[in-house]
Amino acid sequence: MTYNFIIPVLVSFLVSVIIGPFLIPFLLRLKMGQTERELGVKSHLKKNGTPTMGGIIFIVALTVVSIPYIKAYPKILPILVLTLGFGVIGFIDDYLKVVLRRSDGLLAWQKFSLQFILTCIFWFCLNKFGISLDLIIPFTNGMKVDIGFWAVPILFFAIIGTVNGTNFTDGLDGLATSVTLAVTAFFAVVAITNNSGISPIIGSVFGALLGFLVFNVYPARIFMGDTGSLALGGFVAGCAYVLNMPLFLIIVGIIYVIEVLSVIMQVSYFKITHGKRIFKMAPIHHHFELCGWSETKVVAIFTIITILMSFIAYMAL
Repeated sequence: MTYNFIIPVLVSFLVSVIIGPFLIPFLLRLKMGQTERELGVKSHLKKNGTPTMGGIIFIVALTVVSIPYIKAYPKILPILVLTLGFGVIGFIDDYLKVVLRRSDGLLAWQKFSLQFILTCIFWFCLNKFGISLDLIIPFTNGMKVDIGFWAVPILFFAIIGTVNGTNFTDGLDGLATSVTLAVTAFFAVVAITNNSGISPIIGSVFGALLGFLVFNVYPARIFMGDTGSLALGGFVAGCAYVLNMPLFLIIVGIIYVIEVLSVIMQVSYFKITHGKRIFKMAPIHHHFELCGWSETKVVAIFTIITILMSFIAYMAL
């Protein structure tokens, strides 16, 4: 079982590292560069022109490496469907923003509708492969609970919430990549320990992200864009559901939760008070930047928090 994790890690890492040097200049030639907001963090203006949509690198790597394992490990398929599906939604959004210069990309109702439809497809896949919506309750020695009707609304809330939380986390060089690497490591330990049959796709994502980090670490040569961040959110949520562990996303995915809450709080407070703000800027990683933290410090602290919460999540099994 361990080999079915380690080999995908090594192969997907190599695929990512090989693809990167070809994709980065290609995207530069197509002028698919990031445009930073004038009202944002001023130090980010130097990032204008850095190619985005780099999530293509690890999406290709994890797909190429995972597909050969599907026959022997069929539970991989629902996770792969959710990962690639959200990656496609992100790609469309990036394409509209970067190539067609439509600043808003997909409209909110369009993005939500696509996410809703994809979640329905994932729900169908879970049923087809006999994966229940029972929830493992943290700190109960692995006790599973069938919550009946509420399982479906929670499924949609958890998946769409996780995906958008991952999207908000993608705002600094290497932030979403590093945090998700830590989350992926947690699911890898659980999957290998429980012999759950999804180790190959977890390994392929782990290796692919390590390879992508070579180009995404500060100062980033490429950004993952919505193409990558939505795909990662789909992967994390997919793993959680195949393992019956969506409640653990609140623990191990605490950074995603905090990022989402910071945006909700900022927008709500701004509207209620007619212009006042709780944070200097949201999502919250920008608040810390404006407080004087460097990008690398924010990334390091957020990643350390995720690692520590992963230990707590493991204790909660």
